[in-house]
Amino acid sequence: MFNWFRRQHSSSNQPQEQEQEQEQEQQPIVVEDQDTTVESSEEVTEKNQLNWAKAAFKNIQQRKAQETTEVNPTEAETSETAEETVTASGPAWMQKSARLEQLKETAITSPADEPETTTQTDDIDEEFVWSANVLAKQGRKAEDVSEEEINWLKRLRRGLGKTRRGLVNQLKSIVGQGPLNQDAVSDIESLLLQADVGVEATDQIIDALQTKLRQESLPSNQALEYLKEILQEILDSPLKDVEDIGFEPEKGKLNIWLLTGVNGVGKTTTIGKLANLAQKSGYSCMIAAADTFRAAAVEQVKVWGDRSGTEVIANPGKNTDPAAVVFDGIAAAQARNTELLLVDTAGRLQNKKNLMDELTKIRRIVDKKASNAHVESLLVLDATLGQNGLRQAQVFAEAAQLSGVVLTKLDGTAKGGVALAVVQELNLPIRFIGAGEGIEDLRPFSSYEFVEALLNG
Repeated sequence: MFNWFRRQHSSSNQPQEQEQEQEQEQQPIVVEDQDTTVESSEEVTEKNQLNWAKAAFKNIQQRKAQETTEVNPTEAETSETAEETVTASGPAWMQKSARLEQLKETAITSPADEPETTTQTDDIDEEFVWSANVLAKQGRKAEDVSEEEINWLKRLRRGLGKTRRGLVNQLKSIVGQGPLNQDAVSDIESLLLQADVGVEATDQIIDALQTKLRQESLPSNQALEYLKEILQEILDSPLKDVEDIGFEPEKGKLNIWLLTGVNGVGKTTTIGKLANLAQKSGYSCMIAAADTFRAAAVEQVKVWGDRSGTEVIANPGKNTDPAAVVFDGIAAAQARNTELLLVDTAGRLQNKKNLMDELTKIRRIVDKKASNAHVESLLVLDATLGQNGLRQAQVFAEAAQLSGVVLTKLDGTAKGGVALAVVQELNLPIRFIGAGEGIEDLRPFSSYEFVEALLNG
């Protein structure tokens, strides 16, 4: 079973600390063609990346074929026999496949160059190569890469496409001209603020860039790589003094995650996606539907519970006490030895003091009823709201005792830079990000993957 919280198979005994140390290391890649004496280092690197991607793709296809054989061996054997027959006769589609193989050997194709019949599941495309390269640079092995990871990175990259298109080309043209003059500083500041990076984070980024470019003149590509380092450092700053930066439910004990946020940010949907993520990663999970004030909120949670195969604890009455639902949920989770209890709370408006007081009351119930539980309080923010979402976080921080942020709807905004603003101004780590509406479109946050998807153009 693949544990998404640790991004490894549950059978692996590799400590989380070792994984983090490997994050920036390039996985050694076996290059099929060793004759590189006349090739530039950049060409060799591209070949290595493509070979690694091809190895990962081959392993994924082999696993899929094995799963198909296990599910329906008769059909798989029949298909294999038919394929051998067709191969022997040399049909037209084999000639097309040979052409695609030749393209893979010589260059990384762009989507426009690929035949219309090429699909993401049947062939290696540019997005697959990019996703595989991101995993390789984090020290992953080609044989351990899953199709789900590749698909998630593709969705993340597409989700940040609007933000990326507004940043990358213009940033390259500015930072590739040496030390930043006042006009260049103003241009970069404008670009970052348009992406809702925030004033504090923007100032830090510009100061770091200016210092670096005064020391040495960098071409645009190298300057952009240095910019990635700056952004990643900002995103990781809330965890710089934390020994284990991983974020996952503790096995063998009750974990309670409170999900807070105003109506419309995708909080209830996030609850369902988190439940699905926990179930897929091997954790027993339960949901407490404590958003009792919003019409149909409980029914919505139950729908997501059905989708993820997760039990939902709810009170059938209207406008019932949310704290009572939380109390019942904790009791049920303790009785069933559940590892993760997700609590859906009301969409509180920051100018409604009674609602904020209700949130404080829920936290008191949790601390009293489950004093030995591991408790996290996560604020769900809509990335499309930009700085308005940041102001919501500032109001919630004290009442909810926030420990992290879930950033949703990254696929529909050009303001993906708000992630940097949240971290810089609130000193809260981003724990999960959402880049789509499907149940698989929420995953644990990785600063490295986020920055690569944001600035890899």
